Amino acid sequence: MVEYLKTFVFYPLFVIAWFIGLTILIVIIVTDPSNFRNWATDQVVLPYADINNNLISIHNIRNFNYTSTSTYTAAYYDKTFDLNKIKKVYYVVEPFSGFKGSAHTFLSFEFENDQFLAVSVEIRKEVSETFSAVKGLFNKYEIMYVIADERDAIKLRSNFRKDQVYVYPIKTTKEKTQALFLDMINRANHLSEEPEFYNTLTNTCTTNIVQHVNTITPKKVPLSFKVLLPAESDKLAYDLGLIDTDLPFEDARKKYLINDRAATYANDPAFSVKIRK
Repeated sequence: MVEYLKTFVFYPLFVIAWFIGLTILIVIIVTDPSNFRNWATDQVVLPYADINNNLISIHNIRNFNYTSTSTYTAAYYDKTFDLNKIKKVYYVVEPFSGFKGSAHTFLSFEFENDQFLAVSVEIRKEVSETFSAVKGLFNKYEIMYVIADERDAIKLRSNFRKDQVYVYPIKTTKEKTQALFLDMINRANHLSEEPEFYNTLTNTCTTNIVQHVNTITPKKVPLSFKVLLPAESDKLAYDLGLIDTDLPFEDARKKYLINDRAATYANDPAFSVKIRK
C-alpha cells in the first residue's frame, strides 16, 4: 500500500516535471533571437558605427533627459571619435539592493577635450517586460550594447534609481584602451546585424566586459564568482591590479563613489568631469 501511494503521488509529479523541462528545452531550441520585436521605448534604437581607420562615427548615442526612472524625453545624437585621442577607460559598478551580489557594470571611455562615452551591455526589453535572472537562463531576452552619453547612463542610475555608482579609473595603456574600445564597437555592430540572446550565466554585462578584456590581454581576468555576482567585481579588478589607485580598497571605494557629486552637478555641462573630481 505504501509503495502504491508513493507511485500514485510521485509519478504524476515526475511527469509534470518532465513535461515542464521538455517545454523549456523546446523553447530554447526553436526560438531564434530577433531585432524585430515590440521593444521598450528606451531600447528601440540600436547603435552602430562606421569605422574609417582611426575615426569611429557612432550613430544613435542615447542621451535621454530623465524626470524619473520611467519618464524621459528620448534623444539620440551621432558623433565621431578619434581613436588617437582616447585617454582613459573607467569601470562602472552599480550594485543592486534587491539581491546580494547582483549589480550592473559597464565601461566608459574618456577622450581629449573632456569627451566621455559609456558602453553598457544590457537586456533588450520588450514593452512591459522586466528583468528576471531565472528567465534570463531560457532565451527570454535579447542582448544589446547601449552606447550612451554619461549624462544618461550614469545619472539614470545615481540620480533617479538612487543606486550607488562607482566609477573606477582603469590602469592600462593607451593602445589597449584603443583596442578595447574598438572591440566593443565591433561587437555592437555585430549585434545590430546578428542578434543574440542574453544568458544570466554566460552572456551578461560583466561576462562581456571580461571577454573584451581577455581578447585584448589573454587570461587577464580569471573565472570567478565575482563575475557572475558582480557587486564585488570591483574588488576582483582591484586585486588584479586593474584599478588605477594606490589606496587601500575600501578607501578607493569611498573615493570613487560618485553619487553626491552626481547630485550636485546634475545639470552642469561638465557633469562627467565634475563627478571625477
